[in-house]
Amino acid sequence: MHPENSHSPVDLNSQFLRQWMKHEQPLRALVRSCIPKTAEVDEIMQSVSVVAWQKYGSLNAPESFFAWVSMIARYEILIARRKFARDRLILDEDIVTKLTEEGGEELSVRHLQLEALDGCVAKLPEERRRLAIAAYSPGVSMKSLAAQLGRTEGSLYQLVARIRQDLFQCVEKTLREAVL
Repeated sequence: MHPENSHSPVDLNSQFLRQWMKHEQPLRALVRSCIPKTAEVDEIMQSVSVVAWQKYGSLNAPESFFAWVSMIARYEILIARRKFARDRLILDEDIVTKLTEEGGEELSVRHLQLEALDGCVAKLPEERRRLAIAAYSPGVSMKSLAAQLGRTEGSLYQLVARIRQDLFQCVEKTLREAVL
């Protein structure tokens, strides 16, 4: 039993909701990788949330929430697979197991990479940070951005490439340091 269990039910519910909100999208992506139909994904996610909420008090290590809830999702996917077995798009149980195991690991790595990237973007000088964000914003063309900044398109591409390389090196260094 983890220390959070000594808190009131309201505190426990609040902690669960924070964890659920943080991990819902990657968990949905994991379920979607195993289940092709959106309605079925929604049904499974609903089942996972109910089971996870009911059993949250038994979670010994809150930092392992994603791995724990992924295991619940795996079981719910297998239950759904049996329920929808008539559908020829349903994956074999061994494949579902492999996908959820690998997907959980990959999503954890992706989460670490995104956290490192956020930290590295925050370390950029303000002008470069604004440029990097603008260059990757939806609907923004390099041509219009170059005109807005009074630069040639080629020089802007080179600058963005240098920023991207700096971010890549920063993320790699951050991830290496996290492993040590």
